[in-house]
Order: sequence, then structure tokens, then C-alpha cells
Amino acid sequence: MGKGFFKVPIAINEPVKSYKPGSTERKEVLSAYHKMLEQTIDVPMYINGENIRTGNTQTMHPPHNHKHLLGSYHVANKEHIKTAISTALEARKSWSKLPWEQRAGIFLRAAELIAGPYRAKINASTMIAQSKTVFQAEIDAACEFVDFLRFNVQFMTDIYKDQPESTSGAWNRIEYRPLEGFTYAVSPFNFTSIAGNLPACMALMGNVVVWKPSDSQVYSAKVIMDIFEEAGIPPGVINVVFGDPVMITDVILANSDFSGLHFTGSTHIFKDLWKQIGNNIHNYKTYPRIVGETGGKDFIIAHPSANPKQVATGMLRGAFEFQGQKCSAASRAYIPQSLWPEIKSFLIKEMKTFKIGSPSDFSNFITAVIHEGSFDKLAGFIDQAKKDSDANIIAGGGYDKSEGYFIEPTLIETTNPKYATMSTELFGPVMTVFVYQDIAFEATLKIVDETSEYALTGAIFSDDRFAVNVATKALENAAGNFYINDKPSGAVVGQQPFGGARASGTNDKAGSAQNLLRWVSPRMIKETFVTPSDYRYPFLEN
Repeated sequence: MGKGFFKVPIAINEPVKSYKPGSTERKEVLSAYHKMLEQTIDVPMYINGENIRTGNTQTMHPPHNHKHLLGSYHVANKEHIKTAISTALEARKSWSKLPWEQRAGIFLRAAELIAGPYRAKINASTMIAQSKTVFQAEIDAACEFVDFLRFNVQFMTDIYKDQPESTSGAWNRIEYRPLEGFTYAVSPFNFTSIAGNLPACMALMGNVVVWKPSDSQVYSAKVIMDIFEEAGIPPGVINVVFGDPVMITDVILANSDFSGLHFTGSTHIFKDLWKQIGNNIHNYKTYPRIVGETGGKDFIIAHPSANPKQVATGMLRGAFEFQGQKCSAASRAYIPQSLWPEIKSFLIKEMKTFKIGSPSDFSNFITAVIHEGSFDKLAGFIDQAKKDSDANIIAGGGYDKSEGYFIEPTLIETTNPKYATMSTELFGPVMTVFVYQDIAFEATLKIVDETSEYALTGAIFSDDRFAVNVATKALENAAGNFYINDKPSGAVVGQQPFGGARASGTNDKAGSAQNLLRWVSPRMIKETFVTPSDYRYPFLEN
């Protein structure tokens, strides 16, 4: 063990670079982008510190140019998953006993590698394979990932410092043990930072991990593992597997040493995993920790006192950045009748200025959705809105997948507050607006609360503080992250811990100590200095 009470570097949020014309970062990321695009790579799995190639491969393609081949990745069979588990359990014997400052050093080093020499590469990989604009990639793949790693180390030390009171006669202390067994991380395509954080935060607390990234995020997952390996992650601590999610999950959840699931993805899949864990509960050595951040149907409601241009800007950014492929993206809006003409006019005008295309062209605000399945789903909802009498497309409505999976940002106005696109998570650049009578503000708050099964993010725009207060109370359970006069997306690590309730997840706030606490098992130790030697208490005396 280290000798001393060590202070870690004070965590600060990584500054977001501008990528303005002529800037060094602009030149570096474009150079990395084109260099990586010209290469065809072979991505192995990573088990026990070794690159595993099976010969069974799947191809990777940029969403904005699906005919271009980026490379291929290797797919696991059941034996690979079993090996990853046994490898992790063996690695736990030494990793769980490693002094905390040594674990901290690894992830602090990883943060600096991302902030420095790997910045252009991890941003470029996210632009290429997830079709993010350079600014969205910078916020996510570089800055948020760095923030997760830095702040998690600080949160870990805060947790360890949290100790009970003692007396002169007894010393009480809490030991924050890693979970017994191994953990399972399942990450989504849309955030490189989340993909890296899900396994990293568990490993930081002394756990070992089998990590299954999204098939649509393998390209940047390879960069993440390169960074972790260079930072000094020991073999077996984080094992990366690709392939059939059902097979992989079945093998993992059938293992008696399974101790925790860290999940970000669809609500339906998360519920199925929860059920599967429940069905296997008698097989496990411990009760598994289940942490999930899932879907959203995030809202903006404007009060008649709101600034119309601010509302419209919040809608444009909140709904259409990264093509609405954020679980926090605004996808339903409730606008008072008195403000709607001005807001509508501004929305239509600004949406006409959106440029759509490859993220390599920095003038493009919109790029492609992630894959054909997403494209077809969104196109189907748009087509249906064109047919329905209670819906009207007032902007956008076009789509084209001949070269890339491009969905035109689409604005739907509906007379039905329970219309399908007001209640169903679409995960794309489609926003639906319901216009309410000004006098029905409080009644509309009730509609907002009851329309969706989700409770992830939401926003109120108002210059009336009484209205803000009413909305804050009425929507208490409608969002885990609630925004006042701002778009309901863009939570910053350490500032706005992120998570949602209801069907949006377990609300174990990522970007805070609340999440890390789920990955430890406290042990209380009481040491008595002068031990009694007689069972008799004073009250027994005559």
C-alpha cells in the first residue's frame, strides 16, 4: 500500500476547442480524418491483453458514405466470451488489491493522452464512423471523455474519504471494496465518451470488466482501447468483445460470478436484461448491481412569457444537433398560441440554412443517421405524418440513402398532444410541436408529464419566475435533468450529473460520485481498543 493520504490533481473541465478556420486543431483533425479514411483497418477483440482475431468478421462503413469500406472487426464465439470472463476473474486477484492511487494514475494518464496526442485521432474516428460534426466530436469524444476520467478519480477519493464517526474507545472505518466477481459493460453507438466511461469507471473502483461496444462504434472503440493500453491498463482488467449481443449476454449472465451490469442503450433491451438477471438470480454469488441509462422523449415547454427567439434556438440545437441521436435530444415541444407564429417563422427560416453532408465539410450542421435501420424507421414516421390528418410537416420531410443515411431535419405540427411522434422515441432529427392555448399552461404541464413513459430530460422557457416554479414542481418526476431557459441536452461532467428515471433508467447519475458508489461494496470495520472481559453490565449489579 502507498504510504500517505494522497491528493489527486484537481479536476477541471477540458476546454472545448473552436476549430475555427486556420486553427491548429482544425488542421490536425482534418489531417487525421483523411489519413484514417484512406486506411482499411482490421479490428481484433482484446482479451487478456492480447489481440484476438477469429477470422469471422463484419465490415465497417461511414454512415455518410456507406459504400466506403473502413475495415472489418472480428466476432466472438461462446468460447471467447468464456475466456474473457475467466481472464477477468484471474486479473481481479491482483487488480482489486492494487493501491487506489495506482489505479488513479492509469486513468489520469489516459485523460491526458486523450487531451493531447490522441485528441485528433479519437475525434476523427468519431466523425468517420459515427458521423458527428467536428464540434460534436470534440465535445463528446475528447472533452467529455477527459472529464469523465478526471472527475471520476476525484469522486473516487471523495468516496474513500467518507468515513463514520469514531470514539476514543473504538475506531470505525469503511472499506470500499470492489464487487466480488466480474462486471459487464454494454455501450451505445452515439457517445464515444460513454462507451469509454462505462467500463473505465468500474475498473477505476477496482472491478474487472467484459465490455461489449455497439457494432456501430467499434471503430472508435479500437482507439479507446489503444489509449487504455498505452495508459497502462493491465491485461484482463478490461476485455473487449464483439459479436452477437444475445449470445454474448447469455453466456455472461449465466455465469455465477456475474456481479454488475453497466448499460446505456434502448429501454426495451435493458428491461429484457433486467428480467434475464432476475431469472438467474439464484445462480449468482452476489446480488448483481444493475445500472442503466436508456431512452428518452425529451420535451421543451414554453410559457407565454418566454423569449421566442431563445425558444426557437433551444429547439433547433436541442432537436437537431447530432441528428437528434442523443437520448437527451428534444423531440417534443409545447408552444403557446401567442408565441407560435413568431417561433414557427424563425424555425422555418433557420432550418432552411442547415447544410447537410459529410462531417469532413465543417460547414455542414447535419450529417447522417447511424445506419439503414435507423434511416428506415425515421422515414416511416415521416411518411406517416404526411398521411395523417392530425399532423402537418412544416419544415423538412425529405430523406435519401443513396450515398449516406441522410434524413432532412423535420418539424411536425400536430393537433393531437398524444400523437405518435409526441410519445414514441425516434432517435433522429424529427421534432413535433403541439400548440396550446395560453390560458392552459398548467393543464399542458399535466399533458407533458403524462404523455411519455420516459423521464430523462426536459426544459421550461419562461421569463415569469412563478411559472418556472409551477413547472418545476409539476414536472418533478418527468425528467432526471431539468433545464430552465436552456435546451435539454449537453450535460457537463461535474456540473450537471446526467441520468433519468421512469423508463429512462435507474438514475445513477453519470458524472458524479452517485454512479461510482454502485461499483463498490462497503465493508464496515470496528476496532475496539480495550475489549470487555466480563459479560455483566452495570445494571445487573445489586
